[in-house]
Amino acid sequence: MLTVKEIMQPTTVRVGMDETLAKVREKFAEHRFHHILVTDRNRLVGVISDRDLLKNISPFINKLSERAQDLATLNKRAHQVMTRKLITAGPDEPVNDAACRMLEARVSCLPVVDEHERPLGIVSWRDILSALCACEAPRDAAA
Repeated sequence: MLTVKEIMQPTTVRVGMDETLAKVREKFAEHRFHHILVTDRNRLVGVISDRDLLKNISPFINKLSERAQDLATLNKRAHQVMTRKLITAGPDEPVNDAACRMLEARVSCLPVVDEHERPLGIVSWRDILSALCACEAPRDAAA
């Protein structure tokens, strides 16, 4: 049975609760991830997706029509835009269970945490799909 720890991405990008959206935006640009974990004292407290960021900053930033109030959206803090109702996975959880929970909750990733809510990694629908496709043996045309 395949477990979450076997397919998760152990590298995560993290920010603190009071980090500005300007810094969050920089981290998304630098690391090319779709989700950033928000931690407080090394405990997972939220997740910010690239879509959350886009919904919360002005679309006029770095445009000719940029105004002071557009730039001010970059001063919002991570805790103001993060998802607080977390759906997480444990490292020893079967991948199938994690996939079902992702579908039920309509989320695209699950932070992987230990028993103290400390982040260990993240598993996305791409990770799950890649693992399931790799498990499938190619069908022999002659069979």
